[in-house]
Amino acid sequence: MRIGLMIGPERGRYASKVDRMRADARWAEETGLASVWIPQIPDEFDALTAVTVAALGTTTIEIGTAVVPVQPRHPVALAQQVLSVQAVCQGRLALGLGVSHHWIIDEMMGIPYEHPARTMRCYLDVLDQALRGPGPVDVENELFRVHNPLDITDVAPTQVLLAALGPQMLRLAGERSDGTSLWMADERAIATHVVPTIARAAEAAGRPAPRVVAGVPICLCTDGEVDMAVSRANRLLAEAEVSPNYQKLLDHGDARKVGDILAAGSESAVEKRLRAFAAAGVTDISVRVLPIGEGREQLLASLRRTRELVASLVPVLADA
Repeated sequence: MRIGLMIGPERGRYASKVDRMRADARWAEETGLASVWIPQIPDEFDALTAVTVAALGTTTIEIGTAVVPVQPRHPVALAQQVLSVQAVCQGRLALGLGVSHHWIIDEMMGIPYEHPARTMRCYLDVLDQALRGPGPVDVENELFRVHNPLDITDVAPTQVLLAALGPQMLRLAGERSDGTSLWMADERAIATHVVPTIARAAEAAGRPAPRVVAGVPICLCTDGEVDMAVSRANRLLAEAEVSPNYQKLLDHGDARKVGDILAAGSESAVEKRLRAFAAAGVTDISVRVLPIGEGREQLLASLRRTRELVASLVPVLADA
């Protein structure tokens, strides 16, 4: 199992945020992590811009989005941006895409949130052709009528991962993409719902076994601090729980809140939890470090301790 680091969701001034993201990506690469993953938060930094920031500070590490919502961006416009960013990354970009949630697309942006699986399927018809290389993009389907030249050359192939929670999206991810990027999925949901559905679809389509990238918050702490860490996770990371999409995913597992997915406690407890994700079929972990403490100094110390643990687990979990 490959270990990656989620970077970029922390709040702060944009000038210092750019430096922090660059430093975080450089730390992940120098430490030997396989990847960094950058979320697209509705009121925060643009994920693909952040990928460029991270790419310019690194040379080898994979850099992924987790994930870019498709509805606000025309597929040709997104393809131009992706191919441009991939040129900066020199082939290291992994494009995570999703259909987001009604409370973002409809209530925040005023875009109809209808038939999300159909939306993604039609979107991929255009995007797949656009990402293949220079030439005309000619697609007419239920949602798009595209006849657009595209001439961005000498760009490596781009892996595409779909945020797939329900059966329709998981089947689409298996049929048409390189895997899935998950949040709010525990071990049972992954083992009994996500992996069987996406793997069957990929096999039926003649595609390689899909990647399963699971976002997991982690906190190294004492046994007596676990409840504090769970409470902090539920307070800071719980926005997505209101989404029906995530609620349906939670129904497939044992977790009911994001704190139930948190890997917290001693070194051995965190390692055991991550091994359980590997046993469920996860190929990649995107670690969301969750520091605890009172005040800035304690939070920074907690952050450093948890990161050191993550770094130490890279070779340990490589064969998990």
